[in-house]
Amino acid sequence: MVNIGVLALQGSFREHLYMLSRIEGVNPCEVKTIADLKKVSGLILPGGESTTIGKLLRDFEFIEPLIQRITTGMPVWGTCAGMILLAKEIVDEEYCHLGLMDIAVRRNAYGSQLDSFNTAMIIPRVSNEEVPLVFIRAPWVERAGANVDIVATLNDRIIAVQQENMLATSFHPELTQDLSFHKYFARMIMDKGNSI
Repeated sequence: MVNIGVLALQGSFREHLYMLSRIEGVNPCEVKTIADLKKVSGLILPGGESTTIGKLLRDFEFIEPLIQRITTGMPVWGTCAGMILLAKEIVDEEYCHLGLMDIAVRRNAYGSQLDSFNTAMIIPRVSNEEVPLVFIRAPWVERAGANVDIVATLNDRIIAVQQENMLATSFHPELTQDLSFHKYFARMIMDKGNSI
């Protein structure tokens, strides 16, 4: 069994835990403390309020231990707010949170809650079947560094990227019944032999 954590401070962490529970060989774990972080082989940063999650990471002195785990190879996947947390640059903002992924993201790029939408597309790296995509106050990637793989685009906007052990998506796979992205992330962890 591989322990996959979900940062459980705020946001849609319960939905991610449920999705992980449906994958054979995966033990989903809530990560609320630095001790919890040490027990997992990979971590999901869920959707939610990026500003709130970033503040909680600072308040709980999570930033440095999290950066250390990711920079030494622990796979991490940020969905929506999680993408913003990972980015080196937030467009029109003077700050960033973890500052690890060589991307510039625009917060709420698709508009307000009222502008939320669903679509579906084939993302060859992840699945040969159409994957449902749920966008809620979603960011998009405005710039990606040369070392960042663009995994998916929608209407010429970058919505999924991977940089070595870091994966980020604008959308919310945890709000669908489709396991494609969660299985892909589990494979990233298992392929690295990242088991505790």
